[in-house]
Formats: sequence, structure tokens, C-alpha cells
Amino acid sequence: MSFTRIYDQAAARKGGEDALRSLLPQVPGPGELEAMGDDRYLSELTRCIFKAGFVWRVIDNKWPGFEAAFEGFVPLYWQQVPPEVLEALAQDERIVRNLQKIRTVPENARMIVEAAQAHGSFGAFLSQWPSDDEVGLLQYLKKHGARLGGNTAQYFLRWVGWDGFILSQDVVAGLRREQRLDASPTSQKALSQAQQAFNEWHLETGLPYSHLSRILSYSVGD
Repeated sequence: MSFTRIYDQAAARKGGEDALRSLLPQVPGPGELEAMGDDRYLSELTRCIFKAGFVWRVIDNKWPGFEAAFEGFVPLYWQQVPPEVLEALAQDERIVRNLQKIRTVPENARMIVEAAQAHGSFGAFLSQWPSDDEVGLLQYLKKHGARLGGNTAQYFLRWVGWDGFILSQDVVAGLRREQRLDASPTSQKALSQAQQAFNEWHLETGLPYSHLSRILSYSVGD
């Protein structure tokens, strides 16, 4: 079924095309993913992990303290940090003192360093991964990183600017309405069904995947 109808529904709900367009995510230009430092990718990964199952506003408000406590999230340092440093962070009042989440930092730092060694930088690694295979990228992040299942990696990719979809509650509802998804949203089958739908809509419209995802969500909810 044509995406035009979904677009029109979203525009009507948001007060017209101009209003809808003003709400769509910015898509990075050429070279922007590569220009972002590997430390910023580790920072954003960690922020997403700490936000999972927590009040996002609290994490955002405390983030300057996280940046100070983790000394700028330099991956080469954190990939081999001594265990006692992590244990000390679990007592640091500048951050949310969740030791399990703190322990993800070295694992994700190693993933970033390894990808950077192979591709020049983690941003270069992301920029070379095509949006029509977000499922593959999510599998990679889950396999090589820590606590990157569910929607955590999807939000990370959106916040750093990689062009992909997010299976938010409204997106899932929209896919079900369009009869494009009949599986549990957290299953591999659902991810594959969503990928196929967004691939088809991208070919039809030429719109970025992040725009398609946001438009679909606005055709359902707020």
C-alpha cells in the first residue's frame, strides 16, 4: 500500500505538511558520522544504556557528571580499565550508581576500538553500513557490545544520526495497522518485517528511513 496515505494522515494529525516536516529528524550530511569522535560514540552508547528502564530526564540532567566521572569516555582507556576503577564509579555520586551498567563501558569501548581499527573510526564503520540492513547492524551491536538489545541500539543510532527506524510503540502500531507486522516487536521476525516495509517505502518515496519511521509514528499517535 502506498506511503502517500500514511504521509497524509500524519500531516493531517500535525496540522499540515510544513508542521510535519518541522518535526522530522535531521539527517547528517556526507562525512558527519565520520567527523564525530569515537569518544562521543561511547558516550552516547552509555547514555542510551543508562536511560533504558530509567527516567530519561534524570540521566540527561546528570550527564555532565557522567562525562566528568568517565573522563570524556576515551575508548582506548576504557577498553582496558582496571576493575577497581569500575567499582569506585559504583560509589560516585556524580552518576547513577548501577554497577551492571557501568561494566558495559569497557565492553562497548572494545567494540568501538575494534571497529575503528578495521575502518578508521567508529563513525566510518557506521557510515559504511547501509540503512536497508539495519537488522544486520543491530545484530552486530548486540553481539559485539553490551546491553544493546531491545530498542537501546535503535535509539543510539537515531541520536548519533545514523539513518534508520525505531520500533517505538507508535511505529509498531502503525506497522500492525498496515498489516506489515504480525510478530512480537522484540523478535527477529518483527525486525525483518519492519525492515522490509521501510525498504519498500524508501524505494517508493526516496525519504530517509528516520523520516519514514517518524511519519509512520505521527500517523498513529503524538
